[in-house]
Amino acid sequence: MQSRQSLELRQHQQLALTPQLQQSIRFLQLSSHELELEVAQALLENPLLEREEEYDTDTPDTVADEAQAQEDRWATPGMSGRNGGGADDEPTRPETALAETLQDHLLEQLRLTRAEARDCALITLLIQELDENGYLPTSLDDVLACLPEELAVEPEELHAALRLLQSFDPPGVGARSLGECLCLQLDYLEAASRTLEPEVLACARAIARHHLGLLATGNLIRLRDALSCDQAVLRAAHAVLLQLEPKPARDWAASTADYITPDVLVNKVGKRWVARVNPATMPRLRINAVYEDLLGKGPAAPAMQSQLQQAHGLIKSVSQRFVTVLRVAQAIVDRQQGYFENGAAGMRPLVLRDIAQELELHESTVSRATKQKYAQTPWGVIELKGFFGAALQTDGGESTSAAAVRSLILKLVAAESGAKPLSDNQIALRLADQGVVIARRTVAKYREAAGIEPAILRKARAALESR
Repeated sequence: MQSRQSLELRQHQQLALTPQLQQSIRFLQLSSHELELEVAQALLENPLLEREEEYDTDTPDTVADEAQAQEDRWATPGMSGRNGGGADDEPTRPETALAETLQDHLLEQLRLTRAEARDCALITLLIQELDENGYLPTSLDDVLACLPEELAVEPEELHAALRLLQSFDPPGVGARSLGECLCLQLDYLEAASRTLEPEVLACARAIARHHLGLLATGNLIRLRDALSCDQAVLRAAHAVLLQLEPKPARDWAASTADYITPDVLVNKVGKRWVARVNPATMPRLRINAVYEDLLGKGPAAPAMQSQLQQAHGLIKSVSQRFVTVLRVAQAIVDRQQGYFENGAAGMRPLVLRDIAQELELHESTVSRATKQKYAQTPWGVIELKGFFGAALQTDGGESTSAAAVRSLILKLVAAESGAKPLSDNQIALRLADQGVVIARRTVAKYREAAGIEPAILRKARAALESR
């Protein structure tokens, strides 16, 4: 069989993602913080790119005013000479002291003990294993298994190290469970106070060791029968337990609040809600005029031309990102006018396809433009994705959103009686009276999503708080 060579002409279409398009897509899905990091990295790598406010110079009037102010400072009595230093001559001092961590607090106490070096090493290891609440989440068997065999650490040594750690301040540190944490604090109370009755302490220890689950139900009658004690002792023991700290390391918590800078600001202009880009999140970039002028006068190195092209492309991608985010945000605001007027109860059902068809964009583009993008509204800062939700039909043939249903559930739970909280079935019936017909399991799903406990736990919590 012989093979032959031939030439053929074929036409076909192929979508090619240019580097500029890839950069625009990547910038669109970045959050404002991630975009700022990308811009900062580009400013370090590309000398032709700069911020607009970075090289702004003072006007002549401003310079003259500053010079006159400097002369006035030198001419003021007490501001010149060796002994006339001003506030700028004072040594700088830190505004706030460094925060002490729980580990630092425990290690300082360890240094004050007379423990041997081997015991100090084991206690230091346990201190490093503590979680943010002061508990020891790792079992001693797992800690022992991670130690090298050549150290020949016995289980008794590790238990002794844990007992010494549990004697440190704060009381309850190093506990392996809530019950053990409460018992350690009860031991501290017994040693520090002589006013507590032995029966009350014994009852409180029994509850902490064996009956915390029963206490959480709020059924004090069953708890009294299980402990075989009278009502007065049980109430006193319960009062003692309420004084204890379930999280010993609460005072050393180093977690800080996460602040979100909204990408879009929504304000009412006349009778219409209008979205606009937050200037604080928009990087103000430009090409260095000196370098650009030099490159335009004559031939330049290919590397400089490439950097100039990259700088123009980055500025265009950043601008295009904010244009797309603003278009999507305004379309969402136009669809959700009821939310801005009445809050979550006015949220209407909305899906990505609705915005994509209105703006003639792909659904993936709308998804990127709403992911990790936040809007400042009269009801707080909300992610743009939070305006989307499935539709639920009402008796009147209209549709409502899942967010509006969650808002109705929150209102019903807030108005309920603590002694007789509403069950999921009762909430479903109340919603049906308002025209929203949903199943009991749907109510349970929305209740859990809103962080609302079941009715039995709400009743137990109300019973414990009332005693």
